[in-house]
Amino acid sequence: MAESPFPASPADPRQQALLLRACRREPVERTPIWLMRQAGRYLPEYRAIREKVGFLELCKTPRLSAEVMIATVNRLGVDAAIIFSDLLPLLEPMGLDLEFTAGEGPVIHNPVREPADVARVHELSDLDRVGFVMDTVAATRAGLDDSIPVIGFAGAPFTLAGYCIEGGTSKAWTLTKSFMYRHEAAWHDLCGRIARAVSRYLVAQLDAGAQLVQLFDSWVGCLGPDDYRRYVLPHSRAALAAAAERAPVIHFATGNPALLPLLAEAGGSVIGIDWRIDLDRGWETVGFDRAVQGNLDPVVLLSDRDTVRREAHAVLARAAGRPGHIFNLGHGVLPGTPVENVLELIATVKHG
Repeated sequence: MAESPFPASPADPRQQALLLRACRREPVERTPIWLMRQAGRYLPEYRAIREKVGFLELCKTPRLSAEVMIATVNRLGVDAAIIFSDLLPLLEPMGLDLEFTAGEGPVIHNPVREPADVARVHELSDLDRVGFVMDTVAATRAGLDDSIPVIGFAGAPFTLAGYCIEGGTSKAWTLTKSFMYRHEAAWHDLCGRIARAVSRYLVAQLDAGAQLVQLFDSWVGCLGPDDYRRYVLPHSRAALAAAAERAPVIHFATGNPALLPLLAEAGGSVIGIDWRIDLDRGWETVGFDRAVQGNLDPVVLLSDRDTVRREAHAVLARAAGRPGHIFNLGHGVLPGTPVENVLELIATVKHG
């Protein structure tokens, strides 16, 4: 059963933002839109900043992080700002040695490979070492109009555990799944530590000024439903529960539409749907009593503007005007995406 919509005071203009009304499944004058990875390498302004500042340094500099997102929101005209950050800095104060390397992406130099290694993944007793994220939330909120909500976020326990075990990204997440199957008690110990950290982290972002949060389970699509229920669902539910008492929560995963009803069971007032299932079928699977987000294939934005318009209208047609649809991509904007195609998408969703 879906969570109850969050009450909103008519006297609070920030709670009347278009996207938040859609999260509550209230009638809206048009479909709100924002994009995952809307501030990224496809933007020349972002590339210019990255030529001067490393990625992790940018994430840890709240003034710059806020400037990047505020400038992106103003240029694109989207209906929300997601803070400029990354999933992985939360792992540093937990004892993981994180580095972002050119051409390789994130690398964890002391991965978890055996059950005994879980003991050196610290319980996160305070958030001082990731205080820059809360500063980014506050600075982003301060720099935007009240009509633009700020979205905080965190990685889900499965996805963060996967990075811990693999030592970086993976195509098949073989080490992660092997650890999960072979060392079930240690797996639940690791995911429990991560879930408690994520819970505190999401609540702290709400305290800093975010009006909603998103949980990214970017790699859980490598699992089937039975494994999700056994190894993932309890930890995702624990990670979401405290934030869900305070504000709307978007629960996002990609890769396996069969997991959608289990995502809804784990929690979230909004369920993210990727392009591997038609929006109407995915929404029916989740339940029309819950809001959804999605679900244009990001590769569409690498085509031409006519295709962008056609595919955007197809997604909107499948939403059929039901209350509770937030337009987004099925995953993040891809590098090399023409900016004019992103602008075309946003204009199509906003104006038809």
